[in-house]
Amino acid sequence: MNIAEAAKYTGLSSKTIRYYEKEGIIPPAKRSANGYRLYDLEQLDSLLFVKRARGLGFSLSDSHELLLISQDPGRSSAAVKQKAEQHLIKVNNQIEQMQKIKGVLESVVDKCLGDEQAACPILDKLSQG
Repeated sequence: MNIAEAAKYTGLSSKTIRYYEKEGIIPPAKRSANGYRLYDLEQLDSLLFVKRARGLGFSLSDSHELLLISQDPGRSSAAVKQKAEQHLIKVNNQIEQMQKIKGVLESVVDKCLGDEQAACPILDKLSQG
């Protein structure tokens, strides 16, 4: 499968696929006689795995590590669980931060009249820090 077909199959851009190949996330594609990249099903599965991991918010590095673990027949789930637990803590912290931001924004948006006057609680909050 060429890169355009691989992009369509995985939902990733050609640029992303080339980047993942350059970074060693997937092994280098074989080349056709005219130099086009050719991807096999194993590479496509790896691309989809990384895409799903990235969709859950894992970093590219963590996604690659999880991919390598998934390909190891002698793996144990302990390392995967530890990585997922660490990521969950990070996600919960981000949610907490976003809820605080939401509260502040709701407060200042409610106070702002949104009329032709210069007074604006939103700008006041941004100016105060």
